[in-house]
Amino acid sequence: MLALVPLVLVAVVTAVVLRRGAGAYPRARLPPAALAPAPRKPGAPFRVVAAVAGWAAGLLYVWGLVCVGFAAMEAEDGGTDSAPPRPCRTGVSPELSGRVVDHSVSYLPLRFRCETADGGAYDSADVPGYVNPGVAVLALTAVAGAVAAGWATESRARAAARGGGR
Repeated sequence: MLALVPLVLVAVVTAVVLRRGAGAYPRARLPPAALAPAPRKPGAPFRVVAAVAGWAAGLLYVWGLVCVGFAAMEAEDGGTDSAPPRPCRTGVSPELSGRVVDHSVSYLPLRFRCETADGGAYDSADVPGYVNPGVAVLALTAVAGAVAAGWATESRARAAARGGGR
């Protein structure tokens, strides 16, 4: 959770800078006909939901990739303090981390696993627990929004073909 603080700060600063910069440019004078509201397309809200959820799922997956990548780089870093790998020591007892013989990386789902001598394994705490469920929920939301947008467009087109629509 603490790792999200820099991301939130970057997002806030970016929003402030972009908002301030948007008012600095001269605005074009448009004819009144161009300012009239455009007719609303069927399924447009669903398309927006699908796009936002898809982007959020992609960004969250990239965040998980960064976490897995840093854990893998830290585990592969040799030296005097490299056994057991550092990512395998966080959040577990010293007895359990002392039995680690290997590690593995998975990209779907995002995971850094520490394998013990007795054949067991446990997930490292370096990859936040919210990443995989968050990516799954956001990806399913994006798919559902895209399907709903297609359904709304199709039902509007069928109604117009029957003569009941606009």
